[in-house]
Amino acid sequence: MLRPVAAGIDGSPESLAAAHWAAREALRRGTALSLLHAWEWHPRPAPSVPADMSQRAWAEDLLTRVSKGLRAAHPGLRVLDRSVAEAPVAALLAAADEAGLLVLGSRGLSGVKGFLLGSVSQRIVSRSPVPVVLVRAGVGTCDEHFAAPDGISPDEIPQVPYRDVVLGLDTGRPCDELIEFAFDAARRRGAGLRVIHAFSTPHSLSATDRLVRVSGPELSAEHEHAVAAALRPWCEKFPEVPVAETVAEGRPAGELIRASAGAALIVVGRRERETRYGTGLGPVAHAVLHHAAAPVAVVPHV
Repeated sequence: MLRPVAAGIDGSPESLAAAHWAAREALRRGTALSLLHAWEWHPRPAPSVPADMSQRAWAEDLLTRVSKGLRAAHPGLRVLDRSVAEAPVAALLAAADEAGLLVLGSRGLSGVKGFLLGSVSQRIVSRSPVPVVLVRAGVGTCDEHFAAPDGISPDEIPQVPYRDVVLGLDTGRPCDELIEFAFDAARRRGAGLRVIHAFSTPHSLSATDRLVRVSGPELSAEHEHAVAAALRPWCEKFPEVPVAETVAEGRPAGELIRASAGAALIVVGRRERETRYGTGLGPVAHAVLHHAAAPVAVVPHV
């Protein structure tokens, strides 16, 4: 039995965008959408809670309204909804244990600040046992597809080809879970997969103990060979997915953020490790989550 796609909602525009993204993904996977609203009683309810309504009643009303909207917008989708009086992090991590994918909203900010990764999202991304997708407010069906021709009706947009899925690949530590997720996401969309590998030119000591810069073309060829070798078995497993490889000298996060402007989805990895402090996210995943223009999938791996 296929595990559902899970999404957490709190009534914010970003969580509603995430719920609709999750609904489309559930349809692509042929599985159900598990919709969760976790709330905690507070002596001073949020301004969004009407004065004549209890927090529990507001939570249940929100879940009902969002569920109805998702069913209406995505015919054929099976929605399993649940409201729990529990801390959001604990509730969402429990939902992730039973899901194949968890989708959350992330607030978009103007200027260079990009995404605002809240404390709840940050803790979930760093601890979830399954991939987590972060979606900004305003992201809709049109953003996943190439520009539609003039005169096309909204219901025809899903027939327009999908934008590429972009994978950030570290050839020093290639990961099967990460690569397979990206290939599978591209296959489900009938989209291309763009693989980005960025590297920094190392320095080595010469015989005279001076730092010598390695030849650029030779080093690029070495990295291109490593990328091709890492992808070869997956290209054979997913022959229907067209793959484009970009190997460049530079910062991986910067290359991925630039590529996100024209992507349907950015896929990065998170190495599972115990951390006492911080988020447990690597610097590349952290930067991409804060600045990417497209939804970002963070895939845990060993």
